[in-house]
Amino acid sequence: MEPAKSSRRPASAMHKAELEVRWVQGFTNRKLGFVNNRTICYPCGNYIIFINFETKERAVLRCPNGSIGAFAVNGNQGIITFSNRQLKPIIYVYNFPALTKRAKIKGQASLDYSLLALSYTGSYLASYSSVPEFSLSIWDWSKKILLCSQSQPGVEVTAMSFNPMSWHQLCLHSGTSVTVWNIERTDNEHLLKSKPVTLPAQDGSTMNEPNNFFSCLSVRDTYFGPLLPLSAVAGLVGDETETFKPKDDTQPTVHPTVHCWTPTSDLYMGCEEGYFLKIGADTFKAITVYQKLSPDAKAKLHATFRSMSRFCANSEDYGRKEVQNVVLLAMALYKDGLYAAGNDGVVRWYQVKGTHFQTEDCLELEEPITNLIFSPDYTYLLVETEKGSLYIFNPNDNEDVIQLLDASESQFLGVDFVVPGSKHCVSVAESGEVHVWQIEDGACVSKISLHAMATAMACSLSSHCVAVGTKKGHIFFIDVTDVKHPKVVHRVLLIERPVQFLHYEQSGQFLIAGTSDGYIFILNALPSNTFQVLGYIVLSHEIVDLTSLYDVEIEASEVIVLLCPPDIKRARLEVFHLLKKIALVNEECINERGLLKDQVIRKRTYDVEFPLSSVVKRKDTTVYGYASHAPFICKYQFASKVSWKDSPVMKSEKRIPSKQFGQAFLHLSPHGKWLASVAESGLLIIHDAVTLDTLAREHCHSYQEHGIRSLAFSLDGQFILVSGLDGAVVFLKWKRISERKLKDAADFGNYLLINLNNYISQENTFLKNMPEWTRVSSTRLDSAFFQSDSQVTFRKVSNIEIEEEDEYFLLTQGKSVEATWLDQKAEKAIKEETAKFSDKRKELKHGIKKLRNKIQEMMYENAKAPKIEKLDQQEFNLDIEEQEKQQIESEKEVARVRKDIEMENLANAYLREIIKEDCWNSMSVKGRSVRSFHLPYEVQNFPMKERTPEELAFLKKILHIKKIEKADLKLRREIVDFESHIPVTKEEGEKAEEGEKWDEEAVHALEGSLSSYFGADTSVLYPQMETHSREEKINQIILLRDIIYSVKTAFNKEFDSVTRMKELEIARVKERNVRISEILNQLDIQEEIWEATFTDSEKPDQDLQVLDSEIKVEKYLTPVQKAKEKIMARINYKRRLAAQGDNARERGLTDMMNGVLEIKKEDILKMEIPPPSFASKPEALWNEDEKKIYKEYEKKVKELNEEREKHRKILETELRKLQSSVQETTQTFDEIVSRLFDKKVKSEMVIYQEELKITNLLYSLLLDEELSTREAGLNHYLEKKRKEKMSTSDAVKTARAQVDAHREAYDILIAEDKLMERGFRKEFSDVPTHHIDHLLKLYKRRPRAHKAKVVHDTSNPYGDRPGSAKAMQDAYIHLMKAIDEMDEFENKPEGLDYTIWDRFCVVRRAKIESEQQIKQKALTLAEMQTFLQRRIEDDEKVRKDIEHIFNELNLLREMKMKYQLDLMVQFLFKQGQVELEGSNLIPDYTDAILINRSIIEELNSTIRAQGERKVASMVESKDFRKGIFQLEWEHKKIQMQIDDLNQKARDIQKLNVTKDRQLFLTVLNYDSRMNREVSVMEATLAFLDKVHKKNVQKQEKLIMELEKQIDQKKVANQKLSKEIQEMLVSVSERRHIFECSDSELLKQKIYKEHYEDIVQRQQLVDLAKAQAQELSILQAEVERLRMRTFPAFFDVQEY
Repeated sequence: MEPAKSSRRPASAMHKAELEVRWVQGFTNRKLGFVNNRTICYPCGNYIIFINFETKERAVLRCPNGSIGAFAVNGNQGIITFSNRQLKPIIYVYNFPALTKRAKIKGQASLDYSLLALSYTGSYLASYSSVPEFSLSIWDWSKKILLCSQSQPGVEVTAMSFNPMSWHQLCLHSGTSVTVWNIERTDNEHLLKSKPVTLPAQDGSTMNEPNNFFSCLSVRDTYFGPLLPLSAVAGLVGDETETFKPKDDTQPTVHPTVHCWTPTSDLYMGCEEGYFLKIGADTFKAITVYQKLSPDAKAKLHATFRSMSRFCANSEDYGRKEVQNVVLLAMALYKDGLYAAGNDGVVRWYQVKGTHFQTEDCLELEEPITNLIFSPDYTYLLVETEKGSLYIFNPNDNEDVIQLLDASESQFLGVDFVVPGSKHCVSVAESGEVHVWQIEDGACVSKISLHAMATAMACSLSSHCVAVGTKKGHIFFIDVTDVKHPKVVHRVLLIERPVQFLHYEQSGQFLIAGTSDGYIFILNALPSNTFQVLGYIVLSHEIVDLTSLYDVEIEASEVIVLLCPPDIKRARLEVFHLLKKIALVNEECINERGLLKDQVIRKRTYDVEFPLSSVVKRKDTTVYGYASHAPFICKYQFASKVSWKDSPVMKSEKRIPSKQFGQAFLHLSPHGKWLASVAESGLLIIHDAVTLDTLAREHCHSYQEHGIRSLAFSLDGQFILVSGLDGAVVFLKWKRISERKLKDAADFGNYLLINLNNYISQENTFLKNMPEWTRVSSTRLDSAFFQSDSQVTFRKVSNIEIEEEDEYFLLTQGKSVEATWLDQKAEKAIKEETAKFSDKRKELKHGIKKLRNKIQEMMYENAKAPKIEKLDQQEFNLDIEEQEKQQIESEKEVARVRKDIEMENLANAYLREIIKEDCWNSMSVKGRSVRSFHLPYEVQNFPMKERTPEELAFLKKILHIKKIEKADLKLRREIVDFESHIPVTKEEGEKAEEGEKWDEEAVHALEGSLSSYFGADTSVLYPQMETHSREEKINQIILLRDIIYSVKTAFNKEFDSVTRMKELEIARVKERNVRISEILNQLDIQEEIWEATFTDSEKPDQDLQVLDSEIKVEKYLTPVQKAKEKIMARINYKRRLAAQGDNARERGLTDMMNGVLEIKKEDILKMEIPPPSFASKPEALWNEDEKKIYKEYEKKVKELNEEREKHRKILETELRKLQSSVQETTQTFDEIVSRLFDKKVKSEMVIYQEELKITNLLYSLLLDEELSTREAGLNHYLEKKRKEKMSTSDAVKTARAQVDAHREAYDILIAEDKLMERGFRKEFSDVPTHHIDHLLKLYKRRPRAHKAKVVHDTSNPYGDRPGSAKAMQDAYIHLMKAIDEMDEFENKPEGLDYTIWDRFCVVRRAKIESEQQIKQKALTLAEMQTFLQRRIEDDEKVRKDIEHIFNELNLLREMKMKYQLDLMVQFLFKQGQVELEGSNLIPDYTDAILINRSIIEELNSTIRAQGERKVASMVESKDFRKGIFQLEWEHKKIQMQIDDLNQKARDIQKLNVTKDRQLFLTVLNYDSRMNREVSVMEATLAFLDKVHKKNVQKQEKLIMELEKQIDQKKVANQKLSKEIQEMLVSVSERRHIFECSDSELLKQKIYKEHYEDIVQRQQLVDLAKAQAQELSILQAEVERLRMRTFPAFFDVQEY
């Protein structure tokens, strides 16, 4: 298939030659399609490639300007459309196979089009532009007009397609959303309407999201206010209020990947989460369709299943499990189901029924599949993989799968001709894939993969060998003598750096390889020498370019290397020569490490005035360079004689500007007369190498893809190969050039071939015989491959990249350590040197050993030497340099570690300062606490920050405003509420005083806090009932904060006084503890002394100070500090020595007076009286003087002991007093702390009360702001809807006017048509009647309607497309043809004149055309009426929305007014004023009501009066019962007197005469006897009295101790009594309230109790009577028995 000539630009007149594109080879970028039933096309770079997969014919269409951007194709109509990539891009429409331009559309896009889509029928085109418009446009490309457009700012779309059943629908989806667009039409106007699709959540569940903007207002709680939308709570007012949703409430949806239309206008869709979705055509809601698994969970195979995977050889062994949740990336609808594929590389057939589907596997590949497309006749299915490979197969036939394109995994690295350059060429991709192409038609002959990242390539001139350099430093040599089966024959590792340059010099003997860091290796290019590495050269800087020139005369190649040293900012050329003897006598030309000798290569250096990016040299001394700082081609001349040490700076002879931009390079043709320059601009320019005139120019690649990457001339100069980063290889051929120039190039090519033929035939023969290079055998490769798991899951990746080596190669190849050629040379040189100097080495080792033994002996002797004679260890170190080096490195490491530690310490210090500044320095009152000594009480103060001047000024302003308002209110009350003074009675005065007390209590209750009792002035506050406005609430908050500040300040003052008290108390305790410690030492008592100290919380500033005792690590000292410390230690040592010297005074005082000048009283306990010297002798040997002396010694000892005991008692008494004093004072302080703790609790209660007020006020402000925000949002939305209403109303008016006008025109046409029918007889009034009837029948006859013979394609799922304009046009053409047939003279009635027949035909044709116009008008009118109805529905919907907004606004305003008047008021009630049932700690006020106090007081007064009456009746009843009790008591008294007298009478009768009575009667001096007994008793009493006094003293001591305990108990009892009183008051109040709660019940209870008392009394009276009778009976019986026992006494009468 020949390329279209119209697609080329005309050559400029200034160009002397012209190039043409013969073929383009490249891979698809996932934009492809069928252009007819057997031809596919896809864009590649600047070209569109057409491939007929049956005939293998190719065609190329080039983009007129720039590269191809968006692309679309319609196979049914043979239409291709694409856009170019440039500013203001243009859309082109071409037809196939003519490849003629049908349309050129200049759209509205500024930068680029991202998507294009063609309708299945008709001439409609959809385009979607990218940044910045993001606009969807619908075009009629046949008329080149824009039908409609709609912008979606910021929405990037990834896929777009028309509905095959109706061009009025499009589906667009991005990675997060799906939108269906409807195209509505009225006459010639079109309108786009979007319908967003509701997607399920990521877990597949259906999402039902309510409309949050129109949520109904409802009072959920009077405290928390109405339930508002989240947008109002967030403070949003603009357009974002309609769609706002918090991040936490946003549930992520599925991410669409592909979609497909169904015949019912539904949509099938795949997503990244692996779900299969179905979108309803009416609901616009996606539902999840689940897979119906097979019972055995095995994947079902289609009848025509085929596998291209190496893991499955045939379908019989296919036992893979059924795959679920595949990420679908491609879909194609078929007649009986859906074909889909995804990331697992399997094409499946889906049969969808309802909400379930079943699958069958049809084709298996090894790569993820990204595209499925059916041919227009639905016979073949095109499969595209992620890498870009293309496969075609017939899903209903068992034909083989055709691999149409085997894509490379990356971009082309380079391309070159296989010598002689007339049959084949070779390309290498970055991934290491080598392709062999056919020159004639560009067909791919073969492919081989190196499994390594390639960096450079070159084709040999002396053989059919290709050299490929890799990233790891390898060079692969590939044999292409058999182009269908290329093989790797050799590999060499030069250096472990990427090989950036590979270049064969013109003689074909040497291969030059270069790395970017300055290494150049010279290899033998002949396979017969096994590609031997001949040597290398090291250059000083990075290599930029490399070229060579062969000199036939001297048979040497001159190599020029371009360097760009960064220090001199200009280019440098390193030139050296490669002679034949380098290959012949290689050992003489290199040193032992492989470095080429300078005298052999004759290296010299040139400096160039500009930095260059490329350089080439002609056969003469001319050098061309491309300047990198500016687009210039510079021409230089090499000097004929240059000294080897000179480095001349060459100046350019000529400079011509280049019209290219970006990085560029030059290439010289083989015969040296054409200079080609290529750059990132993608433009190829060929110059005359002598004059630098432009011969030809060709725009091969796009600058958006960084232009051209490589270029190659054939040996005869006839062909040019160009490759770029856009993935395309372009083959160019001369189309127009002078025959002389072409003949010169061809002659030189033939000359080269003649010289190289000997090499080529000989080396190719040797190359064919070389074995294939491989690291392991193929058997091992296959076994390693097939032993892997057969179930492989492919994962989806955005870009296929191969980093170091191919993944398959890494899995199958073993790891091996391969030495580089440089390492091998170095190792060989080391071995040779070792062998050469082995004897010298042994001698040196022996000497070192002897020296080592000698040094060890010296070190041993040094260890035994005295300390003063010892040498340092460093003196024996022979390697001083290494030691210094190690020391310097250690010092550097220490410095680094020290710096890190210092930086960390600095960061910590900075953080400490920030914390200290925020939490300590900024506090005017630091936070601290005070603890009690014995009780577990700890009271903290209130930390306070200093108020800023702005806060104080604002507070002062508010107080001033409040003062003015107070004065104004007072004056208004005096003026308005003035009343005359009326005298007040005493009762009214008492009521007034009581009312004042009640008012005072009510004021505190209404204030809602007790802050006035804690040092705050509450008179400045606004009444809680009057804070309505926003300003009043803000002022109230500021005043409340000032009150809190005052309460905290008052408490902090008292806290500070208590803290000072504790400091004084601790000082006193320390003073007493000193004396206690002395007493304990004197008494030798081991008792722990209680110490009073401050805790860390009481002295928080101590936490900011670090004591030396807290540091556990050794302190680091600088050398200066160490020296200072040594000096101070020496001074202290001398001072101690001086202090330890002989002091006669102290020694005498110690020996004579025990170290003191005066004996203190405290020393008595330590005094000892020495015994006499004779005390050791026996007492019998003592004389009188000694006995007297010993008696005096004993007396002194006794006196000393008594004095000791007395002093001990005094000290013990003092000790007890001190301890009790400490105990009492600390307990007193604990009581003060306890009271302070109570006050802290109450202060916190007051602060919390005020903070509660502030919180309520802040919440009311927030609620007011939210309501205002909601109102503003509704007003904004209302304004938006009003504008929309105006537009919809205008649209309705316009549509109605158009419908009316069209209907009027339609009525006129109908009327005219009827007039034509009625006027037929008048028109032919001159014709006979029988002819008129016949003509009338012919006039009314119409040809049959056109029924196109449609071959029903059973494979096409969409069937016939109804309603297409083309079908109507075809029907009209058929009608006109039928009319022409009817107008023929054969159909003329007999006898009718020809002129009348002609006139009749004209009238009939006019009538038929009129009828066709009426039909067309009727269809248009129906369409316009439908459009009008939709606009009316839209207008009605907007009207309802506005009405809804008005209702919402009214309800909101009512709520806002309600919450502005319904204030949150805080009350403070005493106990008893809150009467709520329940035992909860916090009462529930939900059902509570607030009652006026007067009502309760009136009820209480009524209850009190009834209570007084009841008490009076009870007192009367009590007095009556009291009289009864008195009478009963008198009765009992008299009865007891009777009993007593009777008992006395019986005692007298029974009196016995005792011994005392007899003595009284017999003794004469009874009184003296009694006196003696009394005296004895008195003496006894005196003795007892003395004993009693002693006991009393003991008891008094005990009483004193008990009194102390009693005092303590009293204090505790007082506290308990207070609590009991409060509790009794509380209990009494509660009992009183309970008793007064129900008077009727109480009366019934009293009556019942009274009745029970009466009944009980009656029972007791009856019981008493019965017992009295029984008692009288018993008394009579007792009297009878007594008389029987004592008969001698007389009888006593009873009264």
